[in-house]
Amino acid sequence: MLIRRMSRTSTVLAAVFAFVLAGTLTGAATPSSSSPDGHPVARQLLFFNHAYGVFDRETADAIEHSGYLRDFANFQVRTTTGADGQVWTGRYLLGRQTYVELFGVGDLPGKDGELGSAGAAVSVERSGDLATVIDRLPELGITDPLLFQQTRDFGDGIPVPWFDGVFTTGEYDTFGTWGMEYRPEYFADPRGNTEPPAYPGDVGRERYLPDDYRDRLMRDVTEIRLAVTARDLGNTVPLLKAGGFTVKSFPGGAIALRGGTTLAFEVVPIGETGLRGIDMSLNRPVSHRHVERLGTSTLVVGPGSHAVWTFAAR
Repeated sequence: MLIRRMSRTSTVLAAVFAFVLAGTLTGAATPSSSSPDGHPVARQLLFFNHAYGVFDRETADAIEHSGYLRDFANFQVRTTTGADGQVWTGRYLLGRQTYVELFGVGDLPGKDGELGSAGAAVSVERSGDLATVIDRLPELGITDPLLFQQTRDFGDGIPVPWFDGVFTTGEYDTFGTWGMEYRPEYFADPRGNTEPPAYPGDVGRERYLPDDYRDRLMRDVTEIRLAVTARDLGNTVPLLKAGGFTVKSFPGGAIALRGGTTLAFEVVPIGETGLRGIDMSLNRPVSHRHVERLGTSTLVVGPGSHAVWTFAAR
């Protein structure tokens, strides 16, 4: 789902991947894991939920009308009404726990609909964990976070509480990250088509998303690559750290690990921002390499159990 501010509407990345592959960092950690210096790692509270990007009209239209994507993933095009009557139409690829949301220029009002705008959501799996994340923000320099509640209108004009959210700030250039916790009222509404809880306090991503991914190739998002401004990255890092991500900064960017999905950021000028790439796991391995060109983007599926979707730099 798209969230817009309530108050407003690869050279570097290649170096990052080499850094990771060299073994300095490892992937997702479990609650009982240790950091590289041997100290215990705190329980992960926030996990990658979804990301969105705004692309040129040619690419957005190619995605919307692609027959291949409907076979590759649980693919949907739908219009949503959120808080304050905000309406957006997105193209969705839904996995087991994670998904992506894709827009074309002008699909969203104001600067959020401009080429190169993007966002990412990180969510909790257990009821009450978002409050813990918020409590950690002051020690990370965020003394005045922006709290909000998003609602969803299923068409009867009555908003249903959807999730509680937090931004570290109401100021941004082209990219923002928010933390979120799904509301029990949403899970209780049958129109949400959600699943029963798997454990007490379950507000998790798998419960929220449908199981239709099982009949397609795409399983989940394993990596997101984003080009963002220095200010937007600075606003993002405290939230990720508060949620338990291991964040390593370096000249020109940062990388966030743990939780099953890697978030890689490259710092660029404001005219070069955007969602640059998505890596996905597959439900089953494929023996051949398939290349699908969608506007100015390229989706490569296989061989093996992964796919890589690359979007042209601005």
